[in-house]
Amino acid sequence: MARPEKRLPENVPGDFYVDETCIHCGTCWRVAPATFASATENARVRRQPATGEERERALMALVSCPTASIGTGERHDARTAARRFPERLADDVSFCGFTSPGSFGGFSYLIRRPEGNVLVDSPRAAGPLLERIEALGGVRLLFLTHVDDVADHARLAARFGCERVMHRADADSDPGTAVVERKLDGRDPVALAPDLLAIPVPGHTRGSAALLYRDEILFTGDHLFGDEDDEGRPVPGLDASRAYCWDSWPEQVRSMERLLEHRFTWVLPGHGPWRRADSPEAMRAQLEALIERMRGET
Repeated sequence: MARPEKRLPENVPGDFYVDETCIHCGTCWRVAPATFASATENARVRRQPATGEERERALMALVSCPTASIGTGERHDARTAARRFPERLADDVSFCGFTSPGSFGGFSYLIRRPEGNVLVDSPRAAGPLLERIEALGGVRLLFLTHVDDVADHARLAARFGCERVMHRADADSDPGTAVVERKLDGRDPVALAPDLLAIPVPGHTRGSAALLYRDEILFTGDHLFGDEDDEGRPVPGLDASRAYCWDSWPEQVRSMERLLEHRFTWVLPGHGPWRRADSPEAMRAQLEALIERMRGET
């Protein structure tokens, strides 16, 4: 739990605070941007909650923090906040919250489908979240975008009896993921179902893969994300990180170019802001602009 004696000086005075165990993953300011923001090497409380809803969202950030780095001076009941996850983002797609230190706070998403629910990447296997997912129909398929964000995949597979899907280049690189039930090969897209297309996007890691849902929503892992300012606020455009490219930047550029073959309006990443464009054409324009920048960095 967060400790007041470790409270960071960047926090504004008041009830909520971030302590020095923060790993700067971005979960808190994505969940509660009115309260939290990015600082140089950590998160901070930029403004204390002013309304009941802001307080509830700050508590949602508290339960979602992978390192329990958010604390309060007063006592709060966070059970209602915990039950708000998975939180709907678009139609039948929800954000799971409850990020894990095993994925450096990577985001995960639940797709609710009549044919069986899909979990994209692994949240922390927290009891309140697993109970909510079970009440929503469980998990039939767990799609792991890359080896960084597998977190509690083994516990989730045991709980829900779901099939795990991952690219072989990443799955075989780690003993913990060598046991996944289905391994993708090569660089060609693979239809997992009529509405689910796995798209290999090597670069960030050798086996990075994106998942396209209904030609509308692209789950990108750490390959692609929305742009943001210095405080973590979303700004127009798309971005990718050369500093956190673990395998090959030129390969990541080529993978980005192959995404131009697909239509989508949403980008839901493992880290960073999610992005929604007005149309597939508008998203393509943002992607083309990013590719041009990336080419200049090779």
